[in-house]
Amino acid sequence: MKKLFVLLFLVPLFAFHAKAQKFGFVDSEYILENMSEYRDAQDLLDKLSLDWQKEIETKFAAVDKLYKDFQAEAVLLPDDIKKKRQDEIVAKEKEAKDLQKKRFGKDGDLFKKRQELIKPIQDKVYDAIEEIATAGGLAFIFDKSGSLTLLYANSKFDKSDDVLNKLGYKPGAIKTKNDKDSDKDKEKDKEKTNNKDQE
Repeated sequence: MKKLFVLLFLVPLFAFHAKAQKFGFVDSEYILENMSEYRDAQDLLDKLSLDWQKEIETKFAAVDKLYKDFQAEAVLLPDDIKKKRQDEIVAKEKEAKDLQKKRFGKDGDLFKKRQELIKPIQDKVYDAIEEIATAGGLAFIFDKSGSLTLLYANSKFDKSDDVLNKLGYKPGAIKTKNDKDSDKDKEKDKEKTNNKDQE
């Protein structure tokens, strides 16, 4: 009997507590794209990536040239010279692959540079989100740009602009892919309405 009483007392208490929780969401892609320091960091990463890719392609092109030259001359070369040239090609190819791994591999230079440039910006955004959630009494803030699926999101709970304001950036300065898709949907709806009116 005591268990039933406790259960009848606790269930409404938990139900009330669950209803009292407030939720919000942000679009981290939108927030980051509106931050000039993020765009600058991304531009630098893109430039480094292109430079490193060219460096690697140059090394692989040199290996390819060595191999083609070797194939053209192989029939005329003595065995000891052949072996030496083959070893040279293998060493140069290994050098190119090692450089590729060093630049773009797991924990490579690009990963480290991304951590160095992007992580402090993401931490700043997270801190702003945490402050807004605490000040607004929000229990949860979801990120609609990630893999989380939001089936419906009322824009009055979107805290993305609040985060940008907190960080000192002007909201809406950059249109994201989501904004562009939304504009296209609105344009299609407008065309459908116009077509129906004309009929």
